[in-house]
Amino acid sequence: MSDVGVLLRRWRGNRRLSQLELAGQAGVSTRHLSFVETGRARPTREMILRLAEELAVPLRARNALLLAGGFAPAYPEGDLRGPALAAVLASLRDVLAGHEPYPAVLIDRHWTMVDGNAAVPLLTAGAAPELLEPPVNVLRLSLHPDGMAPRIRNLPEWRAHVLHRLDRQAQATGDPVLRSLHDELLALPGGQAKARPDGMVVPLRYSTAGQELSFFSVTSVLGTPLDVTLDELAIESFLPADAATATFLRAQ
Repeated sequence: MSDVGVLLRRWRGNRRLSQLELAGQAGVSTRHLSFVETGRARPTREMILRLAEELAVPLRARNALLLAGGFAPAYPEGDLRGPALAAVLASLRDVLAGHEPYPAVLIDRHWTMVDGNAAVPLLTAGAAPELLEPPVNVLRLSLHPDGMAPRIRNLPEWRAHVLHRLDRQAQATGDPVLRSLHDELLALPGGQAKARPDGMVVPLRYSTAGQELSFFSVTSVLGTPLDVTLDELAIESFLPADAATATFLRAQ
């Protein structure tokens, strides 16, 4: 197989699609797709991008597919601190500020905190200083026994939610860093959820400043990114799950 054929077949398997299913979605023959995957046919740049689109391949991995096929990357990777992305970063910071007095963080593809709003210290107070030293991984911070974990009242349920989500993300992206992070967090203490939580969402029940708060999380991503860096950014916000939490936070 050619390198690009190997990668395409791996992504197809990751998405649990047959050759027939992918060929139909991409508008190519099953025979040609088979030839591409086995290296008997060299795909064009347009074919690689079409298949990557149907497979929902992240932009970073699409560039890797193009390079494996002998083509230049299609998507730039901007510097988030550079001038080209300054306007977008400023707007994302406005979104963070707009969530106040509720906590919200801007994260990259590995759950490293890029920025956070003024309400975040309410959740991180009491964490070990080394866990708050940049680069801060927000999942490690949340589940580590020296981080936020001792103050999470429903740690087994929240831990199960985080690990399940991270496992799905590692599977969907094929990112070994996420898989390693999942295995690291899985080894931390915290217990196992005994049953599915009641209610509409899995809450984060958190004790801070003498008050037990209840949050649900919302993840926001850019809708139409054409830059690798922007494609990998997300805002994770924590909104009140009950009136008491909202009242407490608005009084801070």
